[in-house]
Amino acid sequence: MIALRWILGAAVLVLAAVVGALLAIGSPSKATPSSQAPPVSDAPAATWTAGQKRAPAFALTNQDGKPVSLGALRGRPVIVTFIDPLCRDFCPTEAQHLNTVVRSFPAASKPAVVAVSVNTAGNTRSTLQVDEEKWRLVPQWSWGIGTPAELARIWHAYGIEVVVSTQKIAGVKVRRIVHTEASYVIDRNGFVRALFVWPYSAKGVVSTLRSLSS
Repeated sequence: MIALRWILGAAVLVLAAVVGALLAIGSPSKATPSSQAPPVSDAPAATWTAGQKRAPAFALTNQDGKPVSLGALRGRPVIVTFIDPLCRDFCPTEAQHLNTVVRSFPAASKPAVVAVSVNTAGNTRSTLQVDEEKWRLVPQWSWGIGTPAELARIWHAYGIEVVVSTQKIAGVKVRRIVHTEASYVIDRNGFVRALFVWPYSAKGVVSTLRSLSS
């Protein structure tokens, strides 16, 4: 558990440095190419054997106001990820990777994706609809939203750090959220099998999911 916390803690520090640099520049489009960004990985940051680590349970609400929980998804593989609905840099790219993962499987074996929100300010129906359209989210994607206390408990259970800060840029107060961008692969029996820390490839997640059914 200590090693896992170290991996996730290091990931959020890297993201904080990159996001801070982009804000200082003023626009992601002006950022210099990726000396600041870590390389994309095909391999998970951590793996577990079948039955070793039970995924922390949760019960939230999805974008349609309906319940979403791990228990209800038992019997199919699930990707649990952590996304800021108001993010317009890394999170949309990660969402596209997960869309690719889902589309890589036939209809009968597509994994479910549960994106637990890390920004309660973005948990409105209108914001989630914008994301659904702009990010072209697959039908297997469900948002997981709830009260700040409910979400904080889930972030903690999965080792996700969420840091909120404000700063002035050109006299304008900007609120930013830096969080651990990580996705857990959970098997059909509800056990965690792999952890991917951003930036990761869709190919790596697809390979891991396929290994669960081999």
